[in-house]
Amino acid sequence: MGPEQDVERGQVPDQLQSLPPHPWSRFVAMGDSFTEGLDDPEPRSPGGYRGWADRVAEELSIGVPGFAYANLAVRGELLHEVVDTQLGQALTLKPDLVTIQAGGNDLIHPGADPDKLAALLEGAVETLCFQGVTVVLFAGPDSGKSTVLGQFRTKIAIFNENMRSIAERNDAVIADLWAMSELHDPRMWSSDRLHPSSMGHHAVAAMVLDTLNVPHTLLPCSPKPLPGKSWREARAGDILWAREYFMPWVLAGIRRQPSNGGFGAKRPIPAPLATSPLTMVAMGLPIEAPEQAFGMPVPPEAAVHHQLFHRMK
Repeated sequence: MGPEQDVERGQVPDQLQSLPPHPWSRFVAMGDSFTEGLDDPEPRSPGGYRGWADRVAEELSIGVPGFAYANLAVRGELLHEVVDTQLGQALTLKPDLVTIQAGGNDLIHPGADPDKLAALLEGAVETLCFQGVTVVLFAGPDSGKSTVLGQFRTKIAIFNENMRSIAERNDAVIADLWAMSELHDPRMWSSDRLHPSSMGHHAVAAMVLDTLNVPHTLLPCSPKPLPGKSWREARAGDILWAREYFMPWVLAGIRRQPSNGGFGAKRPIPAPLATSPLTMVAMGLPIEAPEQAFGMPVPPEAAVHHQLFHRMK
């Protein structure tokens, strides 16, 4: 009896049962502080932050022997810096899945042109897709009308439409932060309102995995409603935030001061996650050598499963 007959009889063929939960074995994340994992503190993670990309990699590694993950994101980098410094490195790592999240540091500066930014990013997407890589692009979050960041809402929306067009032309995938209504909850963001909180990174990771049609264990968070604030209390909070976080950040950009603080990529070499302390804790395994928890480089897999993914969609 062939596989087709098995399926018709409601049985799953042995060769299908042995397939991994998804087609990827080598994941590289590119971007800025959002992808680096600020502000999701975790002392057991490289650089002291976990973030949505680490959470996605942890889930992708389950049931995939030899799965490897690198995170090239560097806080503060502008889009052209992400392309100039991270794309070549990503290509040398031979990934079959790449996420690119960039442009946010550009869009909230005066004079930023979302169309020009998108054109710069498309070249990187074309290069990766030509290599058979599954590329995930991000549509930025809705900054809202009533917040200080609301003045950038139109730019973000234009940039997002460009991302969708690029994805369609290049057979890439869109991870849509704008559509995530849960990100309107202030508890999804850290005190600087620019980086997700741990809860926010968890929600973003779940969205990315859902977008890739990957089964996962990240349950949705349901925080209790916040107590209401008066208009005066809300505006006082906005003024304090703008003075302590937003204006210093904008002024540093205008003065062209390096905003990465000398930091580099937290995971520049693809490594397996099966022995990471976070994964071992989740699996109930003992941690004997935490200093070696993030493994050694592993060779790239010979097969690229890009076409299989698109049959799964």
